[in-house]
Amino acid sequence: MQKRAIVIVLDSAGIGAMPDAAAFGDGADVNTIGNIRRVRGRLELPNLYRLGLANIEGSGLPDAVAHPAGAFGRCAERTHAKDTTCGHWEMAGLPLDEPFRTYPDGFPAELMRRFEQAIGRGTLGNCVASGTEIIQRLGDEHVRTGSPIVYTSADSVFQIAAHEQVIPLEELYRICETARAMLTGEYLVGRVIARPFIGGSGAYTRTENRRDYAMPPFSDTILDALDRVGLPVVGIGKIEDIFCHRGVTVVDHTRNNPAGIAATQRFLESGEGAFIFANLVDFDMLYGHRNDVEGYAAALEAFDAALPAMLDALREGDLLMVTADHGCDPTTPGTDHTREYIPLVAAGPRVRAGVNLGTRSTFADIGATVYEHLTGSAWRTGTSFLREIWRD
Repeated sequence: MQKRAIVIVLDSAGIGAMPDAAAFGDGADVNTIGNIRRVRGRLELPNLYRLGLANIEGSGLPDAVAHPAGAFGRCAERTHAKDTTCGHWEMAGLPLDEPFRTYPDGFPAELMRRFEQAIGRGTLGNCVASGTEIIQRLGDEHVRTGSPIVYTSADSVFQIAAHEQVIPLEELYRICETARAMLTGEYLVGRVIARPFIGGSGAYTRTENRRDYAMPPFSDTILDALDRVGLPVVGIGKIEDIFCHRGVTVVDHTRNNPAGIAATQRFLESGEGAFIFANLVDFDMLYGHRNDVEGYAAALEAFDAALPAMLDALREGDLLMVTADHGCDPTTPGTDHTREYIPLVAAGPRVRAGVNLGTRSTFADIGATVYEHLTGSAWRTGTSFLREIWRD
């Protein structure tokens, strides 16, 4: 029997505050999915609910079912972080003992001086900001001066925004590569992100030409290990960027949720790949950071509507898991990620129905389960729950 593992990351769809949320500036009531349901009064996710999403401890969802069709639980993040890179790395079996650096007061003047000298341009911003807000505030000055806009957030990110008609995409990407090379050692940053935008004064809008420049993983992840033994890894969305192209055999760099869902469906039906790892970015990029409750809800409902076709495409040896990488509660006053548990829902022809996986101590349990499912061996971090859910 051929075996495949499919992990779909609903980027930022957390399911309740972790006990240390206050240390990250988050309230004890943050809950991305639960609060969307509470504020709207409804959240139509019949397929995820059927699998057990609302049965997860602390979900805040009043839609639990008597007999879940899947296995369900939640995972805590061991890494002291709440960002995309750390979340995905830990999920792939590489939790970090030391998180990346953050810059709540902006980046050091000496670093910015060297960066400007290297790219041959001045910069604007150098502050913590919302990406959509800062391009409205500094966009006109950027267009006039040609200086890229640099900003950060509560996460370990160095974001560079530029109008596509002022700094062409390829030059913006080169600028980001320059920043990536500099942001190591004492200035270690998790990701550099290109944030191109278009439009005119007062109406600037970001485009889908975003590009992420992560640090290479400090050690092997399950992607490296699977690739090394000839098990193809399919990366959908920004997976290749998060892992710096390591261990990803086949790439489909989709730029939005509909394209990512379509690509996942296509790979499920084609049989290509042993591990399909998909990131659906719109939840975070378009809705979480913009406090768009309605948009986030609609995106969740659109994914749920697409889920039955994915389930129908699963083969006998397939294990599908739907999860997240952190929170980004759009009902809170802030626009940053939130420190939350991530949901875990598992399904497949041989997955035992109704198994409550409880609260896992690390995202790495997901990677350990994928690795055992595909190789029969244990991964070095995390505890596989395969034997709890899999019927031989």
